[in-house]
Order: sequence, then C-alpha cells, then structure tokens
Amino acid sequence: MVAARPTVTVNGGEATISPAAPHTTVLDFLRERGLTGTKEGCAEGECGACSVLVARPGTDKPTDWVAVNACLVPVASLDGQEIVTSEGLATPGVGGAPATLHPVQEEMAVRGGSQCGYCTPGFVCSMAAEYYRPNRCAYADPAGTADPEHGPNGFDLHALSGNLCRCTGYRPIRDAAFAVGTPAEDDPLAWRRELSPPEPVATEYSQDDRVFLRRSTLTETLRVLRERPGAVVVAGSTDWGVEVNIASRRADWVVAVDRLPELRELRVASDHIEIGAGLTLTEIERRLDGEVPLLAQLFPQFASRLIRNSATLGGNLGTGSPIGDSPPILLALEASVVLADADGEREVPLSDYFTGYRQSVRRPGELIRAVRVPLPLSPVAAFHKIAKRRFDDISSVAVAFALDIEGGIVRKARIGLGGVAATPLRALAAEAALEGEPWTAETVEAAARVLRTQGTPMDDHRASADYRAAMLGQSLLKLYARTTEAVSS
Repeated sequence: MVAARPTVTVNGGEATISPAAPHTTVLDFLRERGLTGTKEGCAEGECGACSVLVARPGTDKPTDWVAVNACLVPVASLDGQEIVTSEGLATPGVGGAPATLHPVQEEMAVRGGSQCGYCTPGFVCSMAAEYYRPNRCAYADPAGTADPEHGPNGFDLHALSGNLCRCTGYRPIRDAAFAVGTPAEDDPLAWRRELSPPEPVATEYSQDDRVFLRRSTLTETLRVLRERPGAVVVAGSTDWGVEVNIASRRADWVVAVDRLPELRELRVASDHIEIGAGLTLTEIERRLDGEVPLLAQLFPQFASRLIRNSATLGGNLGTGSPIGDSPPILLALEASVVLADADGEREVPLSDYFTGYRQSVRRPGELIRAVRVPLPLSPVAAFHKIAKRRFDDISSVAVAFALDIEGGIVRKARIGLGGVAATPLRALAAEAALEGEPWTAETVEAAARVLRTQGTPMDDHRASADYRAAMLGQSLLKLYARTTEAVSS
C-alpha cells in the first residue's frame, strides 16, 4: 500500500513533502520551512553543519535518536518518519516566556562552545544523539589514565567526529560534551525511545516525471529493478547525495532499499555471519559488539559517526570504489556477497566481485542483499589505513590482514588491499610468500618486499605511487612488530 500523501514529522508536527522535487534534501526542505538552524557548509557530509536527529530502530531500546547529514538525505526517503532539529530540542516558552534551552544547548552556551554560531546547531544535534544514547554511562579507564576521547560522563567524542568548527579550537565544545548529564525523567525525547520507531512507509513520490520509490518488500523492489534496471538504488544516500549536490546529478527513478526488512537482518550461524546490506555501519558495529575484530577496527576509521549512521556495507560495495574502506577488510575475511534479482539469489566471493574501475559482476536489476563472513575467524588481524588525517578522511592506502599462525608457522594468510589498483584486490603473491613459512623477521621482510609490488599504484594528489608501494610493505612490518610485542608481553 503506497501512501497517497507523503509526510514527515518535524519537531512533533506533520509536514507534507509536496511540492518538493524527489531529489530535494532534508536540509533544503527544512530551510524552506523556516528551520534555518540546519546549515549547509560543504554539501558533502563532511562538516556536520546540517546535522539533525532521526528516530530509528534502536539497539538497546525500541528507538534510537540518530544524527544524520540532512544535506545528503532525500526528504522523500523519510516519508512517515520523525525528525528533530536544533530548534525542536528547546522547550517552547508558555505565555510569552522565553524557551528553555535543552541541556546540551545550555552546556554549549555556558562553556563558550559557540562563537560565530554557524556550526553550533549541527554540533548540538550530534551531541544530543550521544546524550540520548541508551547505554551511555560513566567511563572509567581500566589503566586509570585519562582518555581524551571519552568523558567521565561516558560521552564518546567520536559522536562529534563529523562536525567541524573553525572558531573555538574545539576545547569548549569538548568541555560541553563532557559536562552533560543524563536525561531527566520527564524528558519527552528520552521517553520517545521507549516506544516503537516509525514503521517504514511504501512511497511513490513523483514530480516533473521524476520518481522516488520505496516498496515494502524485497520481492516487490526486485520486480521494479527488473522493469527499470537503470534506476539509482540508494540506502543511506551518502554517495548519491554528494552527486546530487556537487555534480547536480538527477535520476528519473530512485529506488530506496534502506528499510527493506530482508536487507536489515544480522545472523550468526555456526559457519558464517550474514550481515544485511541495508544495515547501517553504526547498527552493525553495535550489534556485533567486537565479534569481528577486523570490522571493529574499521568502524572508527570509516568516515565519521554522522556518515556511519547512514552508510551501509551494501552501498560501499555497490559503488565499486577502489578506495572504499570496507572491501580490503572483507577481502581479508574471505567474505562473499549475496546478489538477488527477480529470478533468485547467487553467492559470489568478494575476490571475484570487482571486474574493473567501479565495475562488478552485479547484473542490471541485481541487488546486494547481504555480506557473508565465514567462520572461524583468523586470530591475527589488523587494519591499517594510511591517510592524511587520523579520522574522517579518504584512504591513500588501506591494508587488511587476517592470519592463522600455529606453532610459529603461518598456516593461512589473507591480505586485502585498497587504493593501489583500479579495484580492491587480494595480495595473492604476498599471501603465498607467507603461507607455510615461519613467522620470523626474515619471512616477513621477504614477504614485505613482495607486498610492495602488489597492485598498480598511481600518483595523485593523495600520495605518490612510490609512497603507496612503500606503505604496503611497511604495513606488514608493522603487523609483525606489534604481533611480536604482544606475544613477548
């Protein structure tokens, strides 16, 4: 059943999406309605000035308040959903009295966290999402040392990693984050977490011969993709949203798959873990809770929390980018993708999935339904991302290792690479140089020389070909040093 009049709830009131065009972002939709706290900074999801809260299915409670980049999300994708902006966090005054600031807003104000104010509403929304995180509790470092990334109130500063400020130097913002308490008993947004999240709504919204469509089931969606194989498929829209904003790309048909139940399952079987292609990276991170150590190393280094709250593994693999962060890890894990179309499903090893620059074996009308990671996992695992910034940056080189070392011998080695060829790839020659050999400095140095020759790295503005090759070998030497240090200690 398709809703006849797509609407979205904004700060508790219902707003009709029409007459917005299907590509209209949540940012533009809100600003056109006078909610100008939501700002456009970069239009690429890299500054956080546009951050808003969306009610999503929760991990520890029925509903989570999740911060997302309003500049990337099509408002049509939030048909039937709930949004809270920075204006909606404050409590309106009664009888002419001034509004009461939200605790997050209050702390930002009294601690000098706002100067020019342009980025402040986005910071406030991202901070509020962490404020309402259900399992946030007082943090105590086991070693008894200070942790600059976690406050004594349990606030995780990674929640703000996608928000930029050019004025404050960040210290007052961190002070505000580490000062917020817990929600009051009568806090309406805290109470909202105890209720079910909004159900996904089947949507068919059109303007000027362009259509945004969401079906209720995977079967219905695959029928649409068979009829319109050229349709743009979106989940979190973290890639397509940039194309819309920066390149003025438009599509006659956009098909949303982010809320399909069949793409949102996470199952752990005896011999594999299956991760739905429509689960966001944040949902995967919290539901796996470290069960796959390589993925646990990936999450903090994948873009920002704002992006991870929307981005999916299916989307990261679907773009076919040679510098995507998840493919090297999934290659090292020997993962496969489950591809579905109207005729059925097939499973393809990820090592056979990429065929060329942004190309894959995925056929027209075919969709990534899930990613499968075989069990058991290799006990020695590491992900090295070489980039210009520690967080929220694009890789110059990405290397993932998964090794089985028994009795001092490398029984199995899997190495996934990104940023050194037209596609992500396995370092087969380097794997062969390790397998069956003792895990010694001599073996590793020889294998590192082989690893430096893998792929076809190029010179560009992020790094030179020589630098990329050097980093490949250095990554293996670093893994050996850290592994030896862990064993000796």
